[in-house]
Amino acid sequence: MKPILLIDFGSTYTKVTAVDADHAQLLGSAAAYTTVQTDVNDGLANAVALLEKQTGKLDFAERYACSSAAGGLRMIASGLVPELTAEAAKCASLGAGAKVIRTYSFELTEDDAAEIVAEKPDIFLLVGGTDGGNKACILNNAHMLAEAGGDFPIVIAGNRNAARECERILAGREVYVCENVMPKFGVLNIEPTQQRIRDIFLSRIVRAKGLTKASELISGIMMPTPSAFLAAMQLLADGTKEQSGIGELIAVDVGGATTDVYSISAGMPDHPGTILKGLPEPYVKRTVEGDVGMRYSIHGIVDAAGLDAIASASGIAPARAQELVDYLGTHTDVLPTTPELEALDEALASYAIRTAVTRHAGRIEESYTMMGLAYAQTGKNLMNVERLVVTGGSLIHTKNTGKIASYALYDPKDPTSLKPRKAELLVDRKYILAAMGLLSKYYPEAALTIMKKELENDGLAE
Repeated sequence: MKPILLIDFGSTYTKVTAVDADHAQLLGSAAAYTTVQTDVNDGLANAVALLEKQTGKLDFAERYACSSAAGGLRMIASGLVPELTAEAAKCASLGAGAKVIRTYSFELTEDDAAEIVAEKPDIFLLVGGTDGGNKACILNNAHMLAEAGGDFPIVIAGNRNAARECERILAGREVYVCENVMPKFGVLNIEPTQQRIRDIFLSRIVRAKGLTKASELISGIMMPTPSAFLAAMQLLADGTKEQSGIGELIAVDVGGATTDVYSISAGMPDHPGTILKGLPEPYVKRTVEGDVGMRYSIHGIVDAAGLDAIASASGIAPARAQELVDYLGTHTDVLPTTPELEALDEALASYAIRTAVTRHAGRIEESYTMMGLAYAQTGKNLMNVERLVVTGGSLIHTKNTGKIASYALYDPKDPTSLKPRKAELLVDRKYILAAMGLLSKYYPEAALTIMKKELENDGLAE
């Protein structure tokens, strides 16, 4: 037996998973509260202690970890126009596991630059212009960042004809030059930038309190949790040369701070005559809703859904629901241990999913032309995706997982949204998906086999 320890330092909980890579078996999993306020190693030790109650003492041959502790990888991006390079920058950031806290378009002002410095991002992504196109915007923004100061790395991934000049303007700062995220109009090239963001993560995010010490225990991989999750989802969907995957899917991870949505799907139109608007959608896509989370961003769920909707879904009077929401927003470690809190948590999780998946999915609009009725699609068409993977405490510690998950599906009241019509529901009740993404880097066959075994088939999302 070759036991491997897989660690996920989350913003709320530290999850640990032990696997036997030789026999593709899950040995055990456990979670403990992330002690980021003191030392994350305390939370890790607590989680491992719980794990060893299941497995006994194990001598781990390898240890791999991912992290979203200390707020995750916070990024700000700027581009030329929102519909083009700014959106391309956002795609690159999200695909690399970052949480985009703000985007700017056009030329930055002094006030914009001051806001950026005040936000203290982990990374700033500077893009703008196709290769050989507009240089004025990205050069202006480089000057603004240089004058404003700040202690954060800057990734330049815009017009190649201006990239080195931007680097000279920002001399003395931590600067990295990558290939243009949009070298030609409507063409995305985000992989080089994503890899650079991951590399910066290794050197920056592990400096979170106690994480540098924890990283000394890791065998090789340290990466953002969303990147690990995304790797797991692509493996599960596409499979390997030796083993088939389960096909196109959508996955939702409802957390305490964010709700992340992943889709592994081409997302092309159903009807051949449909016009595609905007940038092409990546086959592997992640979006993160930083204003929608079960505790740290609880008020964002209420703002998006409306208090009356939350109150109606939970069966709690609006005034009482607001009181509970305010309490949970300041007591982020409180679990739903009463029927009242359970009902509220289910309502919040339902609308977190509805909000996040609606934002992730594309839309279709009707328009009349000289040739008759036509359709225009923006974003991904997910209506034919038939597998829905869900995880997060509010979904796995309830008997009503199917009901909550159904909020990810198409709603006739919102007919332009291209969400799945129906879906087979797969539930990650043991919090193993990020761990399987880590494992897949060295043992993809074992990771895929374990996911197929351990993801609980909950029938159809109701």
